[in-house]
Amino acid sequence: MAKAATTKAASSTVTVEQIGSPIRRISEQRQTLIGLGLNKLHRRSTLLDTPEVRGMIHAVRHLVRVVDGK
Repeated sequence: MAKAATTKAASSTVTVEQIGSPIRRISEQRQTLIGLGLNKLHRRSTLLDTPEVRGMIHAVRHLVRVVDGK
């Protein structure tokens, strides 16, 4: 049972879109955007929905928007 739940959790994704510029932001926030696969405004990136990714989104929540969180 636990393996099926893990497989389902690993297959869920979240799509984020960059809505803010990293100009005049601290370097950690710039690096977090790069880690999320974002580098220009209105670009979208689809990532696995893990606690680590959710933490990164939370760290730059003023610069990104969650488009789709299936």
